[in-house]
Amino acid sequence: MAYPVSGSPYLGSAASPAYSGTFIPQIWSGKLIEKFYNATVLAAISNTDYEGEIKNQGDTVNIRTKPTITINAYSADQALVVQRPSSNIVVLSISNGYYFNLVEDDVYAVQSDINMMSMWADDAAQQLKITIDTAVLATIYAGISSYNTGLTAGKITGKFNLGAPNANPTLAGNPVIMDNTNILNYIIDLGTVLDEQNIPEQGRWLVIPSWMAGFIKKSDLRQVSISGDGVSILRNGLLGMIDRFTLYSSNLLPTSSVDNAWYVFAGHSHGLTFASQISKIETLRSEQTFGTLLRGLQIYGSKVVDGTAIACLYATPNTGAL
Repeated sequence: MAYPVSGSPYLGSAASPAYSGTFIPQIWSGKLIEKFYNATVLAAISNTDYEGEIKNQGDTVNIRTKPTITINAYSADQALVVQRPSSNIVVLSISNGYYFNLVEDDVYAVQSDINMMSMWADDAAQQLKITIDTAVLATIYAGISSYNTGLTAGKITGKFNLGAPNANPTLAGNPVIMDNTNILNYIIDLGTVLDEQNIPEQGRWLVIPSWMAGFIKKSDLRQVSISGDGVSILRNGLLGMIDRFTLYSSNLLPTSSVDNAWYVFAGHSHGLTFASQISKIETLRSEQTFGTLLRGLQIYGSKVVDGTAIACLYATPNTGAL
């Protein structure tokens, strides 16, 4: 009997348990998701209230938002107006996914003195974090309220210049030029813009690029007397909190090569929802070579569910102050 060749209907049609089984998928899945969340900034700046409701790529989650209640003036003996509150439905689509597919040849597995699969799983979690963080952060700006960005930000005053990109991304915009002498003013302005939208003070966050973190450490906050801490941020290296914001540094914020500017986001976790999970993680024998495959699929969805709870500063560094 001739051996089956590539394309034969018999090739792999009667797989043995060694080929079709998986290697404790729950353990691998738990390991990757733990490492993913330890590394990503999204878990810190978004709410993940709906994560348990997703199962497969293509799922949708209908999110009920809080209605705004109308308050009416009252006078004696008047007929009361009845209000039937209704809220908008926001649809979170779990339509994004990324995968990895790795093979460890048997020859290398025997000769290697380290656990290659474990090392690869560690790096896969890091690369997933970088890919998904970058993708989600790039979508935030489009969902922000027009009162919370631009040259006339502020719902009440309209007096805050937070910088603005050009609607045509190939043309120059109007970024604010930032250095260690004015950075604190811009952070305070972001907080005031959120104040004008009545966003809660507790739970606010600010994601900044690394050059902004450097300016903060060179600013007046390097002095213990101003930061209010027992050790200055210049000594302990931690940014901590500034004007009610918990600060996070990320090199994955979206940028404009035309303006050499960064989109700096500030907000409250109420504004952004994010749902993700390792949908599939498995090991199996390769049909193409003598080796073992490790492959995984991560699905996710994200959405700005309340654009009033996020603000954006469009800024470029004063290169002379770096």
